[in-house]
Amino acid sequence: MMSRTISSWILSSARNSIVSQGKGRWHSICFPNRNKIKWKLVFSKTCPLPAGSCSLDGTFSLHRAFRHTSTEEHFSFQLSPAQINDILRAGELSHRTLDLNGKNANSVLRFESNQLASNSPMEDRRSAATCLQTAGMMFGVFDGHAGAACAQAVSERLLHYIAVSLMSRQSLEEIELAVEAMKPVQPILQWHRHPNDVEYQEITSQYFENLRVYWQHLLDLDTEPGLSLEEAMICAFKRLDSDISLEVQAPQENELMRNIALQVAFSGATACVAHIDGVHLHVANTGDCRAVLGVREEDGTWSTLPLTRDHNAYDEFEIRRLKREHPRSEEKTLFVNDRLLGILMPSRAFGDVQLKWSKELQHSILENSCDVEALNIYQYVPPNYHTPPYLTAEPEVTYHKLRSKDKFLVIASDGLWEMLSNEKVVKLVAGHLTELSMQKTPLTFKKPINLGYMHNLLLQRKSKGLASLDQNTATHLIRHAIGSNEYGEVDPEKLAAMLTLPEDLARMYRDDITVTVVYFNSETIEEHYRNHE
Repeated sequence: MMSRTISSWILSSARNSIVSQGKGRWHSICFPNRNKIKWKLVFSKTCPLPAGSCSLDGTFSLHRAFRHTSTEEHFSFQLSPAQINDILRAGELSHRTLDLNGKNANSVLRFESNQLASNSPMEDRRSAATCLQTAGMMFGVFDGHAGAACAQAVSERLLHYIAVSLMSRQSLEEIELAVEAMKPVQPILQWHRHPNDVEYQEITSQYFENLRVYWQHLLDLDTEPGLSLEEAMICAFKRLDSDISLEVQAPQENELMRNIALQVAFSGATACVAHIDGVHLHVANTGDCRAVLGVREEDGTWSTLPLTRDHNAYDEFEIRRLKREHPRSEEKTLFVNDRLLGILMPSRAFGDVQLKWSKELQHSILENSCDVEALNIYQYVPPNYHTPPYLTAEPEVTYHKLRSKDKFLVIASDGLWEMLSNEKVVKLVAGHLTELSMQKTPLTFKKPINLGYMHNLLLQRKSKGLASLDQNTATHLIRHAIGSNEYGEVDPEKLAAMLTLPEDLARMYRDDITVTVVYFNSETIEEHYRNHE
């Protein structure tokens, strides 16, 4: 049986058709039979569906299954397993860390990442990079809202701000001298990107100039030995958010750069970034993305260690923080319907200047801008907006010293955590690791066997799904997040339904999902403790 959520959607959609771009109507039709529910979406005339293909940019369209010549056209949304895999695996990214000798001396063994869009265009972003001027690797997940612009900018810039914050005074002086002499600057980060990850090429030079202003500020501080890692992450988050705010107030070279600055500042993004250097793990979180450790105990069981708190109306610490920062007369209006000022779910985020600036500044910037409505920017001052800022990008930083029993870290946007609990995610990753090891284990026999017996063994292995396992664990998590039934098993029909919801409906049933799974090298971690005993 399909899940109650999808079944109820089918029934409610059958009663209430959804207008699709003014060209026709979607209806869903339920076909019960003895064993399972079958379903189809029906499109009422005038709006043909494109033929099917899946590309790396996440766009997907379906082949028409069959057609009636009546006033309605019926389209089957029964995806084949291959089509489902094409959609789910389109955003896969993986990287294994090796040193020059081919032996992994890094505490990060490898990472695997994936994304699945619900919004069109997708508002989530991700980043992964190796620090070249300092030690360590960084991994970030960014959940945008009111558009993708802010998440895009933060994903491109934040890791650079953190890396610069960690550099020694000598290194900062060297890159400043190189820039002054118009010589090439040694790269600060080695990015690990998906082929379809995009950049704001038009504004890269301005981003670099503002990063340079930041490292000049660090040089002016004249502090040795420099910032601690926690201080560096907090400083980087706050400085980038400040730059986003200032860039939209400053004159721009052209209208395109002005429009980008406007869209970045008036949209928003939450962020969760992990910095891993040897056994030292720091996680900086602003908003409701989440980072969770998977821990294998001595008895072989798995436990969960959350490294972040969701910053929203459900968190008592956040409620108390905001009450401290605003007059007592505003206590009852800070959160309305579990949203900040009745508008925003997260209580910390980049951008969202409409919850940080004064009314006068907002009016001044938008009044002097071009057609802001074309940029999907609308001036709206919520009721009870008296003492801004109400929103901050300052992160909460958690430090954890890695142990050999810490096996992996999962960082994901709230699209995953809305579907799966921390414990379920760790259980799925742990189980998937076991299944992958079984897949790689060759069949061995103590005595000669006949072909029939071997054939049966292979069929058993195939029936368990070992022949077609997702090699990327992030994909495995996304598959379960949107396709699991009430028993925790992936229901192929539910999975197909969730992947083929029209854009108008998709966001009602699932959010954008971004997942990065980082695996730790237990041998390297154990060696660290042996060398430091």
